[in-house]
Amino acid sequence: MGLYIETHIRTDLDDLWTRTQDPAHRRRWDLRIGEIEYLPHPAPETSPRPFRYRARLLPFLTVHGTGLAADERERPDGTRTSALRFASPHPLSPLAEGSGYWRYVPDAHGVRFLTGYDYRPRWGRPGALADRLLLRPLTVWATAWSFDRLRLWLERGITPERALANWLAELAVRALVLTVCAAGLGLEPMLPLLGPLAPVLAFLCPLLLVLVISAALFTSPLPGTPAARRCLRSPVTQPRTPGVLRTLEEQGS
Repeated sequence: MGLYIETHIRTDLDDLWTRTQDPAHRRRWDLRIGEIEYLPHPAPETSPRPFRYRARLLPFLTVHGTGLAADERERPDGTRTSALRFASPHPLSPLAEGSGYWRYVPDAHGVRFLTGYDYRPRWGRPGALADRLLLRPLTVWATAWSFDRLRLWLERGITPERALANWLAELAVRALVLTVCAAGLGLEPMLPLLGPLAPVLAFLCPLLLVLVISAALFTSPLPGTPAARRCLRSPVTQPRTPGVLRTLEEQGS
């Protein structure tokens, strides 16, 4: 799998499973998915299950696709796994097809929740370049940010909607601080008007501005604000592709 994200959530395995497997819950916390719907299936309790999805890329652009999902809810080691593969025929979808898995690993303090996935970008070489420079980093960030948003919901009871509002508010405050600092830099020609204090302020003001700007850019988000930086983006040991995902990929080949 090309991309990897992992978080640890202090919660019950069944609660985590419900929040991630129920489409109504998932669309609330997962930034990447606008809507996902499982399609009628002759044997709905068995895998694989067909689904269709819609994702809003821009306010005026929504792409759609279909796929298959499967899971292993009862494993001898107590872990669970779900997997999917998908494809989108929409000509403006940057992702032509892909596959991935979620793995749930309970421990004494909660559940390790991790994902591995990869996809094939559309539009040939230009699409591959855009993927490497923009789409893939954004996809990694959106996945990690969504995982931390889910963690806040399960651990602290902060709803996904409240978490988004917290993130936007904190982002606005940081932007305001940067704007004020930038305006402060433009006041340097007025320092001579301060008389004897001018040399001292000429030395101190740039230092204070640098400290404030650094704090606005690099201070850790507040505990109730989702942050992608809280998630691991590389595995401690090389993960193995789950058997349920290999089965799905073989069916699609």
